[in-house]
Amino acid sequence: MRGGGWGPGAGQREGPGAGRGGRGGARRAGRGGAGRRALRGPRERAPRRASGSPPAMARAAPLLAALAALLAAAATGGDARPSKIAVVGAGIGGSAVAHFLQQHFGPRVQIDVFEKGTVGGRLATISVNKQHYESGAASFHSLSLHMQDFVKQLGLRHRREVVGRSAIFSGEHFVLEETDWYLLNLFRLWWHYGISFLRLQMWVEEVMEKFMRIYKYQAHGYAFSGVEELLYSLGESAFVNMTQRSVAESLLQVGVTQRFIDDVVSAVLRASYGQSAAMPAFAGAMSLAGAQGSLWSVEGGNKLVCSGLLKLTKANVIHATVTSVTLQNTEGKPLYYVEYENEVGNGSDFYDIVVIATPLHLDNGSSGITFEGFDPPIDAAQGSFQPTVVSLVHGYLNSSYFGFPDPKLFPFASILTTDFPNFFCSLDNICPVNISANFRRKQPQEAAVWRVQSPKPLLRSQLKTLFRSYYSVQTAEWRAHPVYGPHSTLPRFALHDQLFHLNALEWAASSVEVMAVAAKNVALLAYNRWYQDLDKIDQKDLMHKVKTEL
Repeated sequence: MRGGGWGPGAGQREGPGAGRGGRGGARRAGRGGAGRRALRGPRERAPRRASGSPPAMARAAPLLAALAALLAAAATGGDARPSKIAVVGAGIGGSAVAHFLQQHFGPRVQIDVFEKGTVGGRLATISVNKQHYESGAASFHSLSLHMQDFVKQLGLRHRREVVGRSAIFSGEHFVLEETDWYLLNLFRLWWHYGISFLRLQMWVEEVMEKFMRIYKYQAHGYAFSGVEELLYSLGESAFVNMTQRSVAESLLQVGVTQRFIDDVVSAVLRASYGQSAAMPAFAGAMSLAGAQGSLWSVEGGNKLVCSGLLKLTKANVIHATVTSVTLQNTEGKPLYYVEYENEVGNGSDFYDIVVIATPLHLDNGSSGITFEGFDPPIDAAQGSFQPTVVSLVHGYLNSSYFGFPDPKLFPFASILTTDFPNFFCSLDNICPVNISANFRRKQPQEAAVWRVQSPKPLLRSQLKTLFRSYYSVQTAEWRAHPVYGPHSTLPRFALHDQLFHLNALEWAASSVEVMAVAAKNVALLAYNRWYQDLDKIDQKDLMHKVKTEL
């Protein structure tokens, strides 16, 4: 019943990350940037200069750098590889795209990765009582093929799984309880909901079977310039329509009962996206896929994948906030002028390719990055993001609240919730990122570390409702996932010739593996565009093409 991996998964098995370049972070941690500033237009902006440099030389520096880049490209011919690539964000998307870009363009390309916070983004940990615990994506589905490949390349190991039982709580009683016996669990599902669980499983498997085609397409070098083109290549109009229809509507159409949707489906979606069954069917299907199948996580912490990929790539990590990207008017391939700021000061540089691997949303009144010199103007912001709070509480669970006066008899390690109670979405008895051979999960009557996911910070009264007493509470607040709803148009990966927005795909579905898929797509798109291999972009009937290539 519980899960995680492919979609964010129940109980934050793949959420509530800020993996798109440091969307959020632990409240105790600082934000590593000097904040955003008012920007001037490209004609008014004076390039930064070192102290003591003549003003005329400072004004000429950007022109000289642009000229040098153009002369270098001309000297080596039209097929020259890019000189410098900028990636904005060092979450799983930014780290993966840096890795894939180096795979395609070669090790001589300089890759600068800008990160305003901590490397890892949605893959993050919090230290409690001298142990580290996942505060973001906790585990992954076995079908997360890119993540599996990263772990293998980096020589990381899978963490030993400590099994625990799950239940769904309605605010007054448990509507569904997992047992240690598989057949008994199936019988209970059938007894309460008929064959709705089988219909749900067939619906999810059909979606996933089609989505898994993306790995074959990417293995053959195919890429897509927009989210709609990518979805259409996988599931034709049915996948595109799933971004406009709700989960509830789609499931009712295939014979799933409303009661099953209210009790089970809604609980999984609340735990993964913090949203209801009214969210679009495609994102919902990816999340529900995470509630099935085997799960795994990385020994030592899932964030080791991000830092490992950047180290493997030999990327130059710059801890700064990118404030603007300006197009330089050049003949042939474009050149992008990237400005950034941090606690030390301001900086800027020119790049042949720029990948935005962080959300461009409107929660703060603007998308955060200004795009200048583009005609028509670039407006990549799509909407708002869902706030999510993860609280790691070291204390004693109040099992009486869940109907178990004797804590020794409380059997569950994970609790999902329906729409009530509304102050928390899920509760998990979690294990540290390093598990020894003799490790055992804490019993309910013992002080344990519990992860509580909620839409808002927990009040003291709410903490006292869930816990008899506690030693500490540490929180991480994220803008975790898009607030999903029907969109008239799906966003595009390609904002300009060699300017890309990796996070466009999360407006269809949001998870760690989905960001890795988007990273591979953007790297292929940049490569195919750079060398004008247009036959590898936005092709139709790819299943037939791939079969003929084999």
